[in-house]
Amino acid sequence: MVNSSGFNLGFYTLTFVLGFLLMAAELKEENFKKYDFFVGTYTQGESKGIYKYAMDEAGLIKSNGLAVATENPSFLTFTHDRKYLLVVNENRNESGGGGTLSSFLILTNNELEQIDTKDSGGASPCFVAVNNQGYALIANYSSGTVGLLKINAEGLLEGPLDIIKHEGQGSHPRQKEPHAHSAWFLRNDKIVTVDLGANQLWFSTINNATGKFNSVGAQQLTMALGAGPRHLAIHPNEKWIYVLNELNSTVTLIKPNAGGLYEVAETKSTLPENFAGESLGADIRLSRDGNFLYASNRGHNSLAIFRIHKPDGSLTFVEHQSVHGDWPRSFALTPDDSYILVANQHSNNITSFKRDKKKGTLQFVHEIQAHSPVCILF
Repeated sequence: MVNSSGFNLGFYTLTFVLGFLLMAAELKEENFKKYDFFVGTYTQGESKGIYKYAMDEAGLIKSNGLAVATENPSFLTFTHDRKYLLVVNENRNESGGGGTLSSFLILTNNELEQIDTKDSGGASPCFVAVNNQGYALIANYSSGTVGLLKINAEGLLEGPLDIIKHEGQGSHPRQKEPHAHSAWFLRNDKIVTVDLGANQLWFSTINNATGKFNSVGAQQLTMALGAGPRHLAIHPNEKWIYVLNELNSTVTLIKPNAGGLYEVAETKSTLPENFAGESLGADIRLSRDGNFLYASNRGHNSLAIFRIHKPDGSLTFVEHQSVHGDWPRSFALTPDDSYILVANQHSNNITSFKRDKKKGTLQFVHEIQAHSPVCILF
């Protein structure tokens, strides 16, 4: 169509529409930069290593491709300045060493460049934590050891500087020997290592002068028979610690007594009372305001939601939320606590949930394919 001035209105209308759509696409792309995150995987199948993802303000997820190819990057964490990514390469060697810790420089667009790799201090490393001094704790599942390494300003790794060898066993068939499953930094330079096989938490400190673990004054806290402690979450007040027990699917609140030693305050099941199937606890997270606790159930395929009561840290069950997948190995809250993302290992998908910050409840939003996802890191 041509108007009286000779302009082709159809052409300009089409141009306007195309320009609007292009602008909308660009805006949508900007939205996807709101939440960037890495995903660690198991690489026995189609996965090649660590992947980049993003989520927009509406909870829609998209893949940004492979960040770096590396073997079995099953757990990831940032250094204190977020300049480097520390990654355990879980070799699943049941009888010896061979596990490694790798450091990667985070480049533009979240590409990763490997800087260094060192022995993790044992077999089948499955967890790493790092403090603001650069000390890194690595839990080695098969060997029941915790390695102490250090990362410098250039991303180079030193160590293992020291190794803790756990001892003991529990009552469950999977507790015939120690199996270190995670290790954490607490306040006042204290650390705690969590052993599923020995059914204990081991409290100790690091000697900054020697770069070694201090064994003097260490505390061992034994969990309930057959509990199998796996991970924990530290309340923002730094007094209450919530332990996720894998084998009996419970959460245990522990607190320091007047003498400074930790003791059990209460334990809650993460499963429905009438659930008769097999299920294992996997991951545990707290909202940043300290009001809610979330725990994942592999088998029941749910997140158990609890309200935390501020006077004493006790828990009240809220509800279960289906993860819309199979075997929720790991999950994470977005930095603003608006969403929770779940890595479903066996169904090869990541699911997103909008979070009600007042009630703690979740609403399913979206899912995306991901090969053997086992760790999500914002």
